[in-house]
Amino acid sequence: MEEDMERLVKQKEVLRRCGISAATLYRLIKKGKFPESVNISERAVAWANSEIEQWIEERMRERYDK
Repeated sequence: MEEDMERLVKQKEVLRRCGISAATLYRLIKKGKFPESVNISERAVAWANSEIEQWIEERMRERYDK
């Protein structure tokens, strides 16, 4: 596998890493405040790891900018 290949993260890991519920996840997506998922099959979605890391980093910066 190539070094620069984007890793996809399933919902369970996204929720664990971000510390939010599934309802909150989809509410944030609907408001345009969270990265949208990528369809990986008919019934499965995942998120780009880099986008999740960026979202977390932005929340951390907001904390320090107050």
